[in-house]
Amino acid sequence: MRLLILAPFLLLLVLFALSNTGEARLGLWPTGWLLQAPLSLIVLGAMALAFLLGGVLVWVAELGQRRRARRAEQAVRRLEAELRDLRSRPQQASLGPPVT
Repeated sequence: MRLLILAPFLLLLVLFALSNTGEARLGLWPTGWLLQAPLSLIVLGAMALAFLLGGVLVWVAELGQRRRARRAEQAVRRLEAELRDLRSRPQQASLGPPVT
């Protein structure tokens, strides 16, 4: 099933890379750093970098929710154990004050 979804996407990436073989130059102004590479590699590299950066940002944003979920699960386990303990005790009939 995954292959049915992944294969057309990979085919598009390969066709994009084969169609855009022209050289492009990337430079970083204050440093004089220069990179000359095929346009397709530059675009695909930028997309991969953006994808990874987005994944990291989502992961960091979810840290608080995962922490709250972990605490809630611990509270549920504790309350279930307390409920089991209460149910295992013999039931005492409380009809009123003891007669003396």
